[in-house]
Amino acid sequence: MRLERGLSDNSCENYCRDALRLITWLAEGGIPLRDVSVETLRHFLGDLHDLGIAERSQARMVSGLRSFFRYLLLEGYIETDPTELLESPRIGLHLPEVLTLGEIDDMIASIDPSKEEAQRDRAMMETLYGCGLRVSELCGLEMSRVYADEGYLIVRGKGDKERMVPMSDTSVAEITAYLEDRSRLPIKPGEENILFLNRRGHRLTRQRAFQIVRGLAEAAGIRKTISPHTLRHSFATHLLEGGANLRAIQQMLGHESIATTQIYIHLDTTTLRSDILRYHPRNKV
Repeated sequence: MRLERGLSDNSCENYCRDALRLITWLAEGGIPLRDVSVETLRHFLGDLHDLGIAERSQARMVSGLRSFFRYLLLEGYIETDPTELLESPRIGLHLPEVLTLGEIDDMIASIDPSKEEAQRDRAMMETLYGCGLRVSELCGLEMSRVYADEGYLIVRGKGDKERMVPMSDTSVAEITAYLEDRSRLPIKPGEENILFLNRRGHRLTRQRAFQIVRGLAEAAGIRKTISPHTLRHSFATHLLEGGANLRAIQQMLGHESIATTQIYIHLDTTTLRSDILRYHPRNKV
């Protein structure tokens, strides 16, 4: 997966975890891997459904298992691929949560200025929202890839693919201010080029980034289910509402397919409908 397909560490971990889950299930039922059929896999997915595993997670597992069995076939371990006739669970359209600009401002305003990490958290929030980064891209962002004077940064996204993302003036200003605080940290060996660090000089983990964002949402009195990805969704939605081209949004988000980006058209349509219902005279009592 790493050498031939260039998948990211997170994708490799997820695919291996799904394959291990299947192997454990097969062992419990006394079914050899060579004897797995499409019916076997359907029973496996049925058990996952009974355990309450969401359809979206099941669909990701099916994708990982297809990759696994294709590998077994290529290596000559099996003679036929049982996933060829396996259907993925149907997934309904899920519209992600989106924050208003006011809510984002409230979250940033809720950062306690007396804390050592205050400027880092402001810079982090502005980078997540201002550049639409994934949390893994934020945590791995390198100082040498931030070109503040030119107003852009380069991130390494899914599949180790790099892309250039424009930076807002606010993001540039907050990161520049944070660099002064960062220079006083006891930076650990190997982390010298990582931009966002904790107070001990280690790079921020994904889990810590989640905690920071959710803590700020709670402090701002926001009751929506918030994660760092919510800021990415908000970035894309606000760009579309402002008139940005969908293809440009695709490039900035690093989506391989335009179909992934098109969910924001549905978000915009949902907002449009709610506005019509609220303001059209035929809907007023």
